[in-house]
Amino acid sequence: MDLQYPLELLGTFVFAISGALAVRDKEHDVFGAGFTGFVTAIGGGTLRDLLLDSHPLVWIGDIHFLYAILLGVLAAFVFPKILSRLRKTMFLFDTLGIAFFTVLGVEKSLSLGFRPEIAAIMGMFSAVMGGVIRDTLVNEIPILFRKEIYASACLAGAILYLILNYFGLQRDINLLISISVIISIRLIAVRYKLSLPRLD
Repeated sequence: MDLQYPLELLGTFVFAISGALAVRDKEHDVFGAGFTGFVTAIGGGTLRDLLLDSHPLVWIGDIHFLYAILLGVLAAFVFPKILSRLRKTMFLFDTLGIAFFTVLGVEKSLSLGFRPEIAAIMGMFSAVMGGVIRDTLVNEIPILFRKEIYASACLAGAILYLILNYFGLQRDINLLISISVIISIRLIAVRYKLSLPRLD
């Protein structure tokens, strides 16, 4: 079974939850939360596709992505207490989202014939930009600009995917390993308060 498509839908779903939950305590209405969830879910992938000149954009060409976003927003409204306990608010869903979108962004770039270096950057870009847009919309400092290990975890996972791909590891296994590494780096970094050196 090809894991790319279900993982891309799952990544869209969890990012939509992350975006909708981000406005839960900021007195936004249903439409505001839905819009934030929508932009969070499609923001990174849309910007990636525009930069790669890939048309149609992934969510325009496949209605299932809109359904995944709708389900994510609905889940955030129907099960807010359960989701809040699962996540440490947005953390769990944001981590899952960046992991899925990193490797899928790398895959998309490679499939369009771009060099591995560009694919790694596009993987990271598609993973983090949805969160940057979400944080900007809710008037928070984007997590990309905080001292947390975030984009660097995505870049590490993207490079790992490219290395394993070069050595011929079976694609679905590579997807799972690279996603797991991104999630692990992020969880360990937050658990032990690790960060990259500051530029003073």
